[in-house]
Amino acid sequence: MTDFAATKAMFHIPEGMIYLDGNSLGPLPLEAPANMARVMRDEWGDMLITGWNKAGWMQKSTSIGDRISRLIGAEPGHVIMGDTLSIKVYQALASALELNPDRKVILSDNGNFPSDLYMAQGLIQSLEKGHELRVVDPEDVAANLSNDIAVLMLTEVDYRSGRLHDMKALTEKAHALGIITVWDLAHTAGATDVQLSACNADFAVGCTYKYLNGGPGAPAFIYVNPKHANTARPALSGWLGHDAPFAFDLDYRPHSGIERMRVGTPPVLALAALSSALDVWDMTNMADIRAKSKELTSLFIAEVETRCPELILASPRDADARGSQVSFAFDHGYAAMQALIARGVVGDFRAPDIMRFGFTPLYIDEGDVINAAKIIEDVMTNRLWDRDEYKVKSAVT
Repeated sequence: MTDFAATKAMFHIPEGMIYLDGNSLGPLPLEAPANMARVMRDEWGDMLITGWNKAGWMQKSTSIGDRISRLIGAEPGHVIMGDTLSIKVYQALASALELNPDRKVILSDNGNFPSDLYMAQGLIQSLEKGHELRVVDPEDVAANLSNDIAVLMLTEVDYRSGRLHDMKALTEKAHALGIITVWDLAHTAGATDVQLSACNADFAVGCTYKYLNGGPGAPAFIYVNPKHANTARPALSGWLGHDAPFAFDLDYRPHSGIERMRVGTPPVLALAALSSALDVWDMTNMADIRAKSKELTSLFIAEVETRCPELILASPRDADARGSQVSFAFDHGYAAMQALIARGVVGDFRAPDIMRFGFTPLYIDEGDVINAAKIIEDVMTNRLWDRDEYKVKSAVT
């Protein structure tokens, strides 16, 4: 069983703060500064260029990928780190389209994170082969699967509402129609008990700065199903994805397996911070995480609805149908969230009216939930949000 009291003690949460925004940026693991300082001093400082061999920097992308594979139900050796999530979306989608060359439709939903849709739109324009991005309501995805679709590209958890897609059912239906699947795990890696291998997903991507606590700008990951590992062509044919990068051939030939999805140099310092977070994750079991998450989110919904009837639940009420976040709709949601942040309850806002709260059992417990609900009640009941300074929107909401 996961000892959540022990994991909570391994993160820095500022005094007086209830941090319910780990679905945007996870808090600092206490060991991360020392680990980064060690890598900077003992490896970068003392080893300099020899660190690529002596400290194993070149292998970090795959070794860290293997540590993440356990958290997303992936086969070892089929997850690799590097670049940003948008880059990994582009890679996965481009490779998936090439595996289905006779079809031209990408199916997604309007609950997908806009960046994924932007990458699809840009790729379509670059290819100039008549591809189409078809976007439907989340609840209509299954009904819109058909044998003219090349790729189903979905974010498993809706970033606004927390609605959770049934990955296994949708993947099975897609495969029966000859469709390749690309899953974005930005809001599920470290939050739900993802089982990529059991679901037979073709490709998956995700970031590590949210629930996985890798820090701002932490590198993304990409998963490729073993059946595609040696046939998926990397659209971004980077130097380190080459079969023999230090042969310095002028012509590209892809590495075998997941290594072909490398693009640029491993972000060694960022991976050092992420490694400290994964040390905490090594103490956990994802089934325990998911069970506790459902308890916490259900408690939060009950407490907030009892105390604040003016807030309208925007997330699925069924815990099995939502990720590890709870969203409420309120016309003055932005101002209300700023008032909450000023009082130590940190969530975030998503247009047009969504107040969003993320729950990570690694450092959030029942006491935090009850105390947060009390503060939300105070802000709402006494209209503490109705101040001019809370209505001025910042660049990041």
